[in-house]
Amino acid sequence: MDYFELSLSVEPDFSEILMAELAEIGFDSFIETNEGLQAYVLESEFQERSLKGLMENYAYKTPLSYSLKKIEKQNWNKEWESNFSPIEVLNKVYIRATFHEPAAKKFEHEIIITPKMSFGTGHHETTSQMMELQLEIDHNQKSVLDVGTGTGILAILAAKLGATKIHSFDIDEWSVENTIENIQLNDTDLITIELGTIDSQKTEIYDIVLANINRNILLEEIPKYATFTRDYLLLSGFYEHDITDIQQKAEDNGLKKIKHISKNNWAAVVFKKH
Repeated sequence: MDYFELSLSVEPDFSEILMAELAEIGFDSFIETNEGLQAYVLESEFQERSLKGLMENYAYKTPLSYSLKKIEKQNWNKEWESNFSPIEVLNKVYIRATFHEPAAKKFEHEIIITPKMSFGTGHHETTSQMMELQLEIDHNQKSVLDVGTGTGILAILAAKLGATKIHSFDIDEWSVENTIENIQLNDTDLITIELGTIDSQKTEIYDIVLANINRNILLEEIPKYATFTRDYLLLSGFYEHDITDIQQKAEDNGLKKIKHISKNNWAAVVFKKH
C-alpha cells in the first residue's frame, strides 16, 4: 500500500501543533527537519480536502509552504538511514538499527529496529515515554497486548522485561511486516502479530495493555481497552492538554490514573484497573 509524503516548511513554534493536527486527519509518522517536518499517511487514509483546509487555516497564522508526493516502500529505509541515530531510554534501553554498531557501554536491554514505513523507533516523545513507563512496571511473567504496534518496539521491550505472553496488532500491513522482521532481529519469537483492529481481537484479558495512537482513536477505543485490561493501561499519542479528556474517558470505564509524564507537550499516562 502506498503512502503520501507531506513536506512542510514552517516555523519551529508551529511544528508540534501541526503534527498533532495532522495526526487528527490520518497522518501517522513524522520526521522533524531543519525546515519543518515530513509527515506520512496511507493512501487509503488520505483526506485531501482536510489537508487543504488545515494548511489554509495555518497560512493565516504563520508563513508556511508544503508539497505532497506519493512514495513507495523502498524509499523509506534510505530516509531513515540518513535520519535514524541510536537513542537511549533512561540509560537502560539502547535502540539502534541494523546498520549501527552495538552500544559501547552496557545497557540492560538492547533493541534493534528496522523502521521501514512504521511508526515507533523511540525517537518520538510518545514512544520513548511509553518505554519509560514500561520500565517502571513489573512485566515478569505478565501478559501484554500492544495496540497499533507500529514497529513492534513496545512489544519487544515487554519481552525483554520478562513478559511471557505478548500479542500485538496493527491496521497497517506495512507495520505487521515490519514487526515480524523486528521480532526476529530481537529473538522475541514469543510475540504474536496480526493485521487487525481492537474490534477484530478475540476477547481476552491481559495484565498490561499498551496503546500509542492518537487522541481521537484513544477516546473512541478506551472502553474496549478496559475490557481487555486486568491491571494496567498505558496510553500516549496526545498532548498534555488532552489528558483531562483521556482521564475522564478512562475513569468512566473503571480505570484510575496513577501517573503521567510529558515531554515537549506530548504526554503519556498510566491507568490502573479498580
